[in-house]
Amino acid sequence: MILSMLCWGSWANTMKVCPGYRFQLFYWDYVIGLFVGALLLGTTMGSAGSQGLPFFRDIAHTDPHHARLAFAGGIIFNVANLLLVAAIDIAGLAVAFPVGIGLALVVGAVSSYILAPAGNPALLFGGITIVVAAIVLDAAAYRAREKQKSITTRGVVLSLISGLLMGSFYPLVARAMSDSGAPGPYATAFYFALGVAICSLAANTLLMRKPLDGREPVAFNGYAKAPLTWHAWGILGGTIWIFGAIFNFTASRANIVGPAVSYSIGQGATMISAAWGVLVWREFAAAPRRAKVLLGWMFALFLCGLAAVALAPVL
Repeated sequence: MILSMLCWGSWANTMKVCPGYRFQLFYWDYVIGLFVGALLLGTTMGSAGSQGLPFFRDIAHTDPHHARLAFAGGIIFNVANLLLVAAIDIAGLAVAFPVGIGLALVVGAVSSYILAPAGNPALLFGGITIVVAAIVLDAAAYRAREKQKSITTRGVVLSLISGLLMGSFYPLVARAMSDSGAPGPYATAFYFALGVAICSLAANTLLMRKPLDGREPVAFNGYAKAPLTWHAWGILGGTIWIFGAIFNFTASRANIVGPAVSYSIGQGATMISAAWGVLVWREFAAAPRRAKVLLGWMFALFLCGLAAVALAPVL
């Protein structure tokens, strides 16, 4: 779960080293990276050990019902991810992120717990509440750092839709790995990545032609003109994200943990992302004191909330 949180909170750094690379173009490399990562872990960790089937045998052994669940999870995640980025461009990080990720955390944790209850519910949902409060403080810190973008109805609506979808993909993944004969986390991640890729052919192509942020359309030839290093960073970003997903899926299979706890800890990625911004990218070096105080409280609440969620399976 900790590795998952680190991966999910770190992959976006690969976008920051590609200035001028439109997200829609970066996303094609990101999708390639999902497959690279799924195959890399599947043929190594996913093919070792004495329990379960080796990676390729597990893929072939998966029945259509479980494969469709994982595939559908990838489609829903992909749409949610694209909408969240558009919402950030339109409404700003301080609005889109707390609305989208906060709602996703609540929806994903509650629905996953209903499907597979595990852990102390008071600690689990108490910790989730504290984490949501930390996300709100994170948004307030960004608002204090710089002039807030004008808040539009479109941006808020996109954030809400993204949050609902982002919280809905994980229960499908959990269901895909449940019941006898279900695939393991490595094969599930492969079908998940396949869903993301197929969905991207339609969704990302549409967003290239009609960007939701109101900017000019993105030309396909921009992908070929991008430096090779940008493509490499995009592939690395997707690889890091799917590593985090596989670690998270694997942790959720442990009976003492369960999907709700694993997903909630993984969403601590918000704290990791903020730490990268503060410590490495120095995003708050010139920020007013109020923004830095809010960040301090944000990190404190995140640690308390994640500790509560982490203790939920054992208390």
